[in-house]
Amino acid sequence: MQYHVNGFQPGDPDVQPAAPGQRRAGDPLPQAVDVLIAGSGPAGLCLAAQLARVPQIRTMLVEPKLEPMVKGQADGISVRSMEMFQAFGFGEKVMRESVWINETTFWAPGANAPLVRVARVQDVPDGISEMPHVLINQARVHDMFLDIMRRSPTRLEPDYGLKVADLTIDPAATEYPVTVTLEHTAPGREGQTTQVRANYVIGCDGARSNVRAAIGGKLHGDAAHQAWGVMDVLAVTDFPDWRMKSFVRSQEEGILMVLAREGGHLVRLYVELDNLGEHERAADRGMDAQHIIAKAQRIFRPFELDVKEVVWWSIYEIGHRLTDKFDDVPESEVATRAPRVMLAGDACHTHSPKAGQGMNVSMGDTFNLGWKLISVLTGRADASLLHSYSGERRAAAKGLVEFDHKWARVVGARAEDDAADGLPRVAREFVNNLPFTCGLTIRYEPSALTGTATHQALANGFDIGKRFHSAPVIRVADAKPMHLGHCIEADARFRLFLFAPADDSGRPGGTIAALCEWLEQDAASPLRRHTAPGEDVDAVIDTRAVFQQHLHELDYAAMPTLLRPRVGRYGLCDYEKIFCVDHKRGENIFAMRGIDRAGGCMVIVRPDQYVGHVLPLSAREELTAFFAGVLRVRG
Repeated sequence: MQYHVNGFQPGDPDVQPAAPGQRRAGDPLPQAVDVLIAGSGPAGLCLAAQLARVPQIRTMLVEPKLEPMVKGQADGISVRSMEMFQAFGFGEKVMRESVWINETTFWAPGANAPLVRVARVQDVPDGISEMPHVLINQARVHDMFLDIMRRSPTRLEPDYGLKVADLTIDPAATEYPVTVTLEHTAPGREGQTTQVRANYVIGCDGARSNVRAAIGGKLHGDAAHQAWGVMDVLAVTDFPDWRMKSFVRSQEEGILMVLAREGGHLVRLYVELDNLGEHERAADRGMDAQHIIAKAQRIFRPFELDVKEVVWWSIYEIGHRLTDKFDDVPESEVATRAPRVMLAGDACHTHSPKAGQGMNVSMGDTFNLGWKLISVLTGRADASLLHSYSGERRAAAKGLVEFDHKWARVVGARAEDDAADGLPRVAREFVNNLPFTCGLTIRYEPSALTGTATHQALANGFDIGKRFHSAPVIRVADAKPMHLGHCIEADARFRLFLFAPADDSGRPGGTIAALCEWLEQDAASPLRRHTAPGEDVDAVIDTRAVFQQHLHELDYAAMPTLLRPRVGRYGLCDYEKIFCVDHKRGENIFAMRGIDRAGGCMVIVRPDQYVGHVLPLSAREELTAFFAGVLRVRG
């Protein structure tokens, strides 16, 4: 973490100085904003936390509820989301508060007992990520995003008691083309409306999204016609795996899932209830928490379940639905206008909670969108960049919906569906699907933002189009062991990692020194072309290098000046851009990620932590062309 760059800052370094002229909570509603976000769920807050850090972007977040969430709803955090939380700066806090899912167990009827443990599986495969799979109350995730917003220069807070009722778009307008009708929901003001104009509106307002309806979007898909109950409980039981993630299937009563929750005592149960008719809703049955408890007790037999307190409960039916497009631009007009209204989260894809991906994919939507909006609104990129959001994230959501459709049915499979070897089908499929449930299978197709696999062999462990798979390194200036991926912050900057050839120590005359000199000095380099006058050299593209030598064999003072840049108003040196292999612990990033040791390579990482390209260190024209396809010339 870096601070004091523009002068000594006492107190909590996470609290940034407030920018002047910002709207505060309780102030009159603005007439116009740059971005209006509808909904303060995970998708909306993930986006707001990114935008709040940019003072020149005026953001408004509206929420029909009257106060922040305190309990219930989603709880599973995939390893991919944990990697994202690290970029926001609260990954360690989540790890400390949450319960880690280390093993998953499977229970089914046995030959001599109603229930026996039939399988246990490691929940996160070795080497897949440095992060764990955890469970934590969704409200705590909200709290952490809200903290970022409050501590950011804009001091952004949600406007509670407001929802988007409708909106209209004027495609011909160049400023504030979206007119949003907001409706009050607070007691005494219900039904009152006001209007706000916006440059962009992001609908994170759930499965019954008014934003989606306003742009003519519809959810398409099917329902499984199966009611499920979910409850967070404090209970006494003799079930042995009460603090494990467990699938429990009885002979006659169906299946439930046990998910240990944070704090050492709380547990969530997902309980299979009744089949529903073709046009029936779960609410039509009049079921309540007692129905869920009674069904859970029957499934758990012969084990006892004495529920002392129900903290939260809900009954729902499984559905798998997806919108045609995540923005307001018809396919026939993509070439002539950029999106002004975009959808995220449940507003554009819904699914069951069985795979634990709903909140994770929703946050992934707006982590993808946030840096693009920042780039457009700060003049770094053309508005056409926003077309990539719908293309990339709809494909990711489509994969989730298709997977979840199959997985939800596997979870409810009957005993006779088991294989001859005795391993339950649900356990077998669970193992096969671990990379998906970890959130690591999303791969963006080749585009302006994602290169082709021409040079993939230079770094086989950094899959182009997939998330950057971090690995251990040593930071040279202070000998700190760390993960290379942890220097990627949620700050809308690209990262350019230079992996040095075996004989290159960064000294003048070497490949790295020559490349850095070109990047820093040549008018044709992407750093010079896309960084505005007066900005730090790393304001848009943050260049870092990794060497193969031992820490003690490297001379920091002999490194290229691009890797020791002068930043901030005082021109202080940034000491955190040079790394080497961790020889002490024997963790060699070059070997772990299949990096060409003889020739090295460049790896471009997008602001959302996905690998944009892998290139030879000599590929200056290709490097320039990649960034020219994304960023405006500003030098």
